[in-house]
Order: sequence, then C-alpha cells, then structure tokens
Amino acid sequence: MGRLITLDEFIIKRQKDFPYASGELTALLRDIGLAAKLINREVNRAGLVNIIGLADTQNVSGDEVQKLDLYANERMIDFLGNSGECCGIASEELESFVSLPDIESKQAKYVVVIDPLDGSSNIDVNVSVGTIFGIYRRISPTGTPVTLEDFLQPGNKLVAAGYVTYGTSTILVYTTGNGVNGFTLDPSVGEFFLSHRNIRIPNKAKYYSVNQGYYLKFDLPMRRYIDHCNALNLKLRYIGTMVSDIHRILFQGGVFLYPNTTDYPSGKLRLLYECNPMAFIVEQCGGKATTSTGERILDIPVHALHQRSSIVCGSPFMVDEIKSFLELYQEEA
Repeated sequence: MGRLITLDEFIIKRQKDFPYASGELTALLRDIGLAAKLINREVNRAGLVNIIGLADTQNVSGDEVQKLDLYANERMIDFLGNSGECCGIASEELESFVSLPDIESKQAKYVVVIDPLDGSSNIDVNVSVGTIFGIYRRISPTGTPVTLEDFLQPGNKLVAAGYVTYGTSTILVYTTGNGVNGFTLDPSVGEFFLSHRNIRIPNKAKYYSVNQGYYLKFDLPMRRYIDHCNALNLKLRYIGTMVSDIHRILFQGGVFLYPNTTDYPSGKLRLLYECNPMAFIVEQCGGKATTSTGERILDIPVHALHQRSSIVCGSPFMVDEIKSFLELYQEEA
C-alpha cells in the first residue's frame, strides 16, 4: 500500500488541469474542504450542542430552515470570504447573493454557488446529509463588485463542482472537468485522503431512486417508467438527500429521478445549487443528466438565483431509456 495522498496534495498536483492554472482555484477548493471539516464536526455532535431542529424560519424557496442549515451556510461564507479567492457567494439559504470585498492585492475571479446542507430535514433522525457546491469564473471585470450576471450562468460554464456527504464516513467528491475523484475524511488526523480515484458510473444497474409517494402527481411518461422499473423488479432506494442518493448511483449505477409534479410543474430542486453541480459531476463520471422532459441540465439558461428544475440523472442506458418512454407516452399525456 502506497503513501496516502491528501486532498491538498492532490489539488496542487492537478492544478495543471484547471483552465486557469494560477493557484486561485486550487486555494478555493482547499477552503471548501476546510469548511466541510467544520460542518462535519457539528453534524456529528449536533444533538450534544442543541443544534438540531428547526430554526423557526423559512428560506427564500419556502423550505423550513434547520439550525444546522444556518451554521453550514455561515461557515461556508466565512471560509470563502477569508481567503480572497472568491468574489461572491450565492446560497440556497439566502434571497440574494453575497458580494465579497477584495483582500489586500488579490482580485478574486470566482463565484461560488452552494447548498450548504442538502437533505437537512433528515438531521433530526440521524440520516446522512451533504453539501453541494459549484464554482464559476466571474463575467464582470475583476476589481469591481460582483453582479447578478456572474451567477446566472448555465451549468456548462462551471469550472468545478463537488459535494460532501456526511454519513458513516465523510466523503468529499469533486471535479474540475477532468474526471471525478473522492476523498474520505480520517477523523483521527483531520485530513481528507484520496480514496476513490477516477469514479466511473456503470452503464446500467438494478436501482432506481425516486420519492414514489408522489407517483400520482407525476406525468404519464414518468409513471409508466416507474411501472417498468417495478415490472423488472428493480430495487427502489431513496434516502431523501440528493447527495446521498446520487452518491450511491455513482458507484453502483442506477437512475435518480426528481420529476416535475402537479404541484411543481417546473420541478422542485434548485438549478444553480443542486441540479447543475450534480449534473456536472454525473456527466464527468460518464453518466447523463436531463430534465424529466429530456433537456440536458447543463444547457438550461439560468434566469434567477432560485430557479427550479426537474432532474433525471445516472447510468446513461437508463437515462436514455426514460427518454424513450417520454417519446412513447407523451402524446397520451
């Protein structure tokens, strides 16, 4: 067994893969890794410090906010704001973006979009949660305040994306457009170590992930596809944390479905904070990611910070199969 490679070492060695190998994106990814360590610590001792439960407020999307949501959001902003590599942050928990001032002689070139604590409704019952992030190169000139347009970029403009899953082990997965790698946190030394190199999603599998309780609210093509999964005795696996559900699919294959419903005709998940970063990762693993009407997620124009979308992603064979059901049953819908 060779020497373990830390997240910091790996990021520095792969710096040449970045479109702009100046070291700034390298530092930004390291900052996110540091923030994830603090969030992991609080997630693991939440019940001991009175940090679980509702915060008696809602975010801009109308979701109930957990106390840990607020903590995770604050930590991410703190770490991203201190290094000087990030000029602005947009978060699922905030109505508008946060503009960060330049530090010393640095002129930050990147903006970050985050879902600080995905699946936070699972916190009180000790089910795994996660963090999702995406990084864009700013459009506005450096040295000026960040603008809304810097964030309203389609997913195909992402320069990096990743997630952290806080579960039986804490794993950080990220891509800069040259493959996907995973790092597991060793709590005894407080370091992320390379544990999953060049992750590739299987072409097809016996798993599908969907909140089947909404079956009657799905469009006809989606209902017929779920019937098809049941007829084939495919295994339903649904946690309710997007990060965890897709994390399984990256390694075991399958398809994750969060379709539009009668209540949410455009879909419910946030395009900027959830769909785009996870779609980028899935595609970099060899998978596919579309809306439930067949449009590639990463090509969807972004018009608002909290724009919603449906998503179908996972093993390429299964995503293509869903497209065939869409074509077959769309006229009957």
